[in-house]
Amino acid sequence: MGIKCPKCQFDNTSDSKFCKECGTQLLAAEEIAVTETIEAPKEELTRGTTLANRYEIIEELGKGGMGRVYRVEDTKLKQEIALKLIKPEIAKDKKTIERFRNELKTARMITHKNVCRMFDLGEVDGAHFITMEYVRGEDLKSMIRMSGQLGVKTAINIAKQVCDGLAEAHRLGVVHRDLKSSNIMIDKEGNVRIMDFGIARFLRTKGITGTGTMIGTPEYMSPEQVEGKEVDQRSDIYSLGVILYEMVSGKVPFEGETPFSIALKHKNEIPKEPREHNSQIHKDLSGTILKCLEKDKEHRYQSAEKVCSELIRIEKGIPSTERIRLERKLKPEVQLKRFKPFIVPGILLLAAILIIAGYFILREIRRKGVPEKEVSKSGIIEGMQWKNSIAVLPFIDLSREKDQEYLCDGMTDDIIGKLSRIKELRVTSRTSVMRYKNTNKDIKDIGKELGVATILEGSIQREKDNIRVNAQLINVDSGFHLWSENYDRKLESVFDIQDDVSKDIAEALKIQLTESDSEQLSKVPTESIDAYEYYIKGRSLFYMYDKSKNAQAIEMFNKALNHDSSFSLAYSGLSKCYSVQRQLWDTNDELYVLAENAAKKAIELDNRSAEAHFALGYVYETKNAYQEMEKEMREVLKLNPNHLHAHDSIGDVLNARGELEEALREYRLALMIDPVFLPSLWNTSMVRIKQGQYRTAKEILLKAQEIQERNAVTMRFMGTLYMHQRDYENAVERLEQVVKLNPLDLRAHVLLGLSYAFISRYKDAKKQANIIGERVSLPNEQNAPFLYLLGRVSIEQNNWKDALEYFKKALKTKEIQHVISHQDVQGAIAETYFRQGKFSIALREYNKINDIPTGRHQVDYLWAKRHYMLAKAYEKMNNKAIAKKEYQKFLFLWKDADPGIAEVEDAEKRLAELKNL
Repeated sequence: MGIKCPKCQFDNTSDSKFCKECGTQLLAAEEIAVTETIEAPKEELTRGTTLANRYEIIEELGKGGMGRVYRVEDTKLKQEIALKLIKPEIAKDKKTIERFRNELKTARMITHKNVCRMFDLGEVDGAHFITMEYVRGEDLKSMIRMSGQLGVKTAINIAKQVCDGLAEAHRLGVVHRDLKSSNIMIDKEGNVRIMDFGIARFLRTKGITGTGTMIGTPEYMSPEQVEGKEVDQRSDIYSLGVILYEMVSGKVPFEGETPFSIALKHKNEIPKEPREHNSQIHKDLSGTILKCLEKDKEHRYQSAEKVCSELIRIEKGIPSTERIRLERKLKPEVQLKRFKPFIVPGILLLAAILIIAGYFILREIRRKGVPEKEVSKSGIIEGMQWKNSIAVLPFIDLSREKDQEYLCDGMTDDIIGKLSRIKELRVTSRTSVMRYKNTNKDIKDIGKELGVATILEGSIQREKDNIRVNAQLINVDSGFHLWSENYDRKLESVFDIQDDVSKDIAEALKIQLTESDSEQLSKVPTESIDAYEYYIKGRSLFYMYDKSKNAQAIEMFNKALNHDSSFSLAYSGLSKCYSVQRQLWDTNDELYVLAENAAKKAIELDNRSAEAHFALGYVYETKNAYQEMEKEMREVLKLNPNHLHAHDSIGDVLNARGELEEALREYRLALMIDPVFLPSLWNTSMVRIKQGQYRTAKEILLKAQEIQERNAVTMRFMGTLYMHQRDYENAVERLEQVVKLNPLDLRAHVLLGLSYAFISRYKDAKKQANIIGERVSLPNEQNAPFLYLLGRVSIEQNNWKDALEYFKKALKTKEIQHVISHQDVQGAIAETYFRQGKFSIALREYNKINDIPTGRHQVDYLWAKRHYMLAKAYEKMNNKAIAKKEYQKFLFLWKDADPGIAEVEDAEKRLAELKNL
């Protein structure tokens, strides 16, 4: 039997690997039997076109094995629906189309709330399409990718709704046959919809599907699907088991290099127990998942109702608060390690915050009772439903003298600022688009990296007071120009150009501007074009984050104010310059005063300026005044819900308070706006480190490394992760690279010094202390990081007297925020006594930590480890009752940690033994 080319239909011999006519790669017969790989269709629908004189294309939602899916408006019913354009290669088979038509008749009978409604199969000019209900929300696959793993309660809730939808379909005799996480949509209210019942099979009609054609996705296919056998509702039960496995573990049970290899694993291999990936999973839930994944369908659950009842039973057994995880398999060989890991210096990146454990338990009880959508008190999540997305690439200077770069950057920034105020439009920030300055990268690649549907690119040509601006809006997928325009104006009309470009883009994307949107777009920041020129020059200099350039930026902003003393944005620019100067290069606290006064003046002049409120919030952030910072950042988001940095900053506030899941939500929102925003990736990784989820943290940092390969901050975070994992050799390797790339990174020098000390390279550790002494403009006797590092070296050398002397001197110094805090130092004093065996003194010193005032309250690695050390101390003093409570607090705070962490396993073992006493 020959092999027909899927592209040109040429009949090739059975041993052909490539088509002899067109060169297309040919699949072996066994591969075709598992999954059919067909060349992507050449036909695509572009925004604004109308199909069948009825369906107006709004946007492409995605593409899959059957074809592309679009959000469209049914112009007859005036309703938004989804439309799947079937690939021509599939649609040309009349038998296939007939099968779809028959199956749709039955699929339309399913009217359950957890099933996406199927409407019709249409045809126009030889193109076949399926219409269905449009569901606003996010697919489950994306949710899992974003969070790594879903909480057990969340996973059960989703699975129960899937079961309800499947039960109704199965009652009507319909099997989905391609159930997978990407075919499950979650709307903003948390309601589940199963998609794509359009390819389901009518159980009572055999023989409709052609022999040897496997409809399904290899990662989710049941063994009987792989073998090409008849399938029934139990095949969907198997796929549901895969989805449950994926939700709680973050991965599917079987992976491989080819679809064929994955499919064979479903047929022949036994999946690992889900608890091996996530020890938080209760053994009953793990057992339920494995029963769904039985190879023999007779041994699986026989109905979706039965799976649902099992999930309800398991859910009732889960306490309202997340319980201490004691189910993890204990390892008798776990030995108490040296106490190095307890001071692994996450403290040097985030000041250790102290608050009694009871507070966190009560907070968790309150939070767990609140629906997911209400967790964010800002109301931001409900309001951020973008219909369109855009990136504004840096405008190109076409002027003869090539001296208008600042004007090009100013045009880019201001158009981004105007567009970002449109609620229906997701606008990627300047932080990322400036990466593509002077680049020859393809528009499609840029759009894919930034996750946007459209890109605006343009150029500026200036001759004296005349200016020509060219702008064009491009569809990323098709490369089609949606809109293009030239503007020939006087320079003094630059604001009109920005206004026109923004409104023209909105019109091209069919965005209906509100009165507020139009008012904001037409807003003029200053009546003085000279003031504006100085302002955009200052802004361009500020973004270089260089000490001398920052000073020049201050000069430019002041010149702008000389021309217009009521220019709010110029005051905002001044404020940010002073804040950055105080944060990076100068310890003079007078800079705080200057920054705060400038920001408040900006707000006084324009209370509805998002940048003015952000400038004030930034001042509070540099001062660690988190309550005031949060107030201003939330005001920023009311004025501009697309403000990337405000979401990230609110995440920092929540992170600092120990509200880690809420912090992750804000970081995710920032990454929704800008998927390559490194600070939110770094912050997300640090939250995962605080939770003991080292594997997830590393995946995030590797993603950050892909975005910018030799970024010193990413390397520092990676070095920190290795230190938490006690892989000090790798930590040293990363941190040595960091200090070469950025010799001024004080935190990196402290971390590197500690890593040297932990591997007994004491001379190198002291060398880092001396470098810190040179970097900080304070005498060594007043230099907290210098004294702290020497104290840590002394501890590693068992030189207790010197260690205590260094630490006590460090307590008398002024704190250097984000590098070393008095809580860190006090904890080191307590540890010194602990390691000497002076447990009663160690307990006394630990209790002093609560008396140290701090503006930050966070549950993190060090605070959790403190409970572990207290438990050990109380055990040594034979106070087993309090030791037991401290172990419980430790395990509660690290309930989400990766399996196999020695301290967690030891704490579980010790707690179990103490309970038996």
